[in-house]
Amino acid sequence: ILYVIFAIMKAKELINYLENIIPLYIQEEYDNSGLIIGNENENISKALITLDCTEEVLDEAIENNCNIIIAHHPILFNGIKKITGSNYTEKVIIKAIKNNISIYAIHTNLDNYFFGVNKKICDKLKIQNCEILGPKDSLFYKLIVYCPSINAEKIRTIICKNGAGYIGNYSFCTFSSTGIGTFKGNQNSKPYLGKKEKIHKEKETKIEVIIPANLKNKMTSIIIKEHPYEEPAFDFIPLKNNNLKIGSGMIGELDEEMEVYDFLNFIKKVMKARCIRHTKIIKKKIKKIAVCGGSGRFLLEKAINKNADLFISSDFKYHDFFDANDKIIVVDIGHYESEQYTKELIKDILKEKFPKFATHLSQLNTNPINYF
Repeated sequence: ILYVIFAIMKAKELINYLENIIPLYIQEEYDNSGLIIGNENENISKALITLDCTEEVLDEAIENNCNIIIAHHPILFNGIKKITGSNYTEKVIIKAIKNNISIYAIHTNLDNYFFGVNKKICDKLKIQNCEILGPKDSLFYKLIVYCPSINAEKIRTIICKNGAGYIGNYSFCTFSSTGIGTFKGNQNSKPYLGKKEKIHKEKETKIEVIIPANLKNKMTSIIIKEHPYEEPAFDFIPLKNNNLKIGSGMIGELDEEMEVYDFLNFIKKVMKARCIRHTKIIKKKIKKIAVCGGSGRFLLEKAINKNADLFISSDFKYHDFFDANDKIIVVDIGHYESEQYTKELIKDILKEKFPKFATHLSQLNTNPINYF
């Protein structure tokens, strides 16, 4: 008899791992990714991975002894004022709490992650040389801290150890310059250097470093606690730099040009699409392909500007198809169909770190759209 021993851990261990590589701050403002139901200090032994968290999915979790559900789509997007079981959202919340099942969502942060939902689609469709279609900006601040030069190394080290100074594959990325700072404390001051009511000049170091926007409050607390001055001087400057590794959609190329109808048939087969809606076929062969899992209308102009031959996404409305304006072929394969491989993606991400943690892919098709 072969016995397999699976790992048991705190939910926060799994959550911290996910949010370290796919942080919450890269999600869209409207989103609600993260731990939605449950306590991060609870022990977990098995995860059910799903696209949507419905009542049927929750029953599947109970049947398979899963005590955490990891869903792509959040069960809660907006605030609720009562929980009476009057709709599927409320029923799921009640049943999850009764059965001590946590629910975690990893939604648009996984969409915006370079190796996330859109890269998975590209891999499935053999699209190569991939780039982010709509890179995000405003994800970072430049933090500038002024301190006595004798304290500069301590300040630099502590802020970098707490998340500042990461650029791509590099850490502790800072820049320093020196100058003379001046100040004059009043009668109530407690100056670290100099004397009350006298102008003091001090050799100071200016430390410049990049931080993720979500660390602003944390860095403020650290500086106030660790800085030697009673009134430390520091600035946060919002940056508009595009991050080419974070953002919406993806664009790449096929290895060789394909006949457009051959590629449409390939899409239908790989993405298991019952039907495809598309705009006018304006060219016979295609090579440059843009994709966006889920609702991608907002990226249409970017796909056109990037000279994509074809744009694969979903949820296009009637008038949206006119906006292709005979410049691109829009292919709407359906929301569920475009994101169905997200379950595999999440499982692979978890297995890389926790190979002995039990994961179960939901066997349910949660697509609310049926075809006749």
